[in-house]
Amino acid sequence: MANLLTLKDWSSTDIQQVLQLAAQMKADYSAFDQTLKGKSIATLFEKPSLRTRVSFDVGINKLGGHSVYLDQQNGALGKREEVKDFAQNLSRWCDAIVARVFDHNTLIELAKHATVPVVNSLCDLYHPCQALADMLTLQEQFGELKGKTLAYVGDGNNVTHSLMFASAKLGMNMVVVCPEGHFPDGKMVLEAKAIAEQQGATLTLSSELAALEGAHAIYTDTWISMGDGTSLDEIKAKFAPYQVNSAMMQNSGAQFFLHCQPAYRGVEVSAEVMDASNSLAMEQAENRMHAQNAVLKILVK
Repeated sequence: MANLLTLKDWSSTDIQQVLQLAAQMKADYSAFDQTLKGKSIATLFEKPSLRTRVSFDVGINKLGGHSVYLDQQNGALGKREEVKDFAQNLSRWCDAIVARVFDHNTLIELAKHATVPVVNSLCDLYHPCQALADMLTLQEQFGELKGKTLAYVGDGNNVTHSLMFASAKLGMNMVVVCPEGHFPDGKMVLEAKAIAEQQGATLTLSSELAALEGAHAIYTDTWISMGDGTSLDEIKAKFAPYQVNSAMMQNSGAQFFLHCQPAYRGVEVSAEVMDASNSLAMEQAENRMHAQNAVLKILVK
């Protein structure tokens, strides 16, 4: 494990190691407060962020390290300076590069030229740190994830992709319910299905809400980001039947609700579901820090 670009590249054992270590850290950081002593981690942001920025910044501090925040004032990656030069320069000063970017190819280029680990903190195709936090959150509730069923409802996106691979590698069944034309990438679906079969799990795609029946947890994400010029009214009209609300939770029998945030109450999720006692959204947000810290401990030598 030289980098974390996508969970597709990590084994089931690798992911389980992260979850175990993250749980240990969450319980007591005293054994890990010197993990990154004398280390500096560059955090690059092409996109705005709340959870990613704060969870990495505070988390790195908890491990005794120093976070170096770089935003668009330093110039977009590949614009002011070539990505290759970003990677090679930062490798001379820093011990890892965490990057939140628009294009996955930027991460590939960073990893190609960096001599330190590169961590994908979000791109157009994947959100592996979020998925690790989500698996940690579900593990806290269920203990054993193998055989459980996670349902994702809404727009198939980068979060969906990472959840598919994480679930498959951990032997967790997954159901993805989207409007026609908004399913996750077909090639990734086939890859994740093959992994799931190897682990004795299933990956099911449907446009029918009936497919949610029997899910142990339901997950959604914002519809807004998929707009790309489409008006909010058009998005709402197409996605309205897929809003996670009390009726959907009750009809499916799901015990828990998950959302990676930012959340738009009254749009992709009703306020009563988002703010209910069985909503795990804030646990997911906290667990971003612990999962990411586990990744950094494993990667940064």
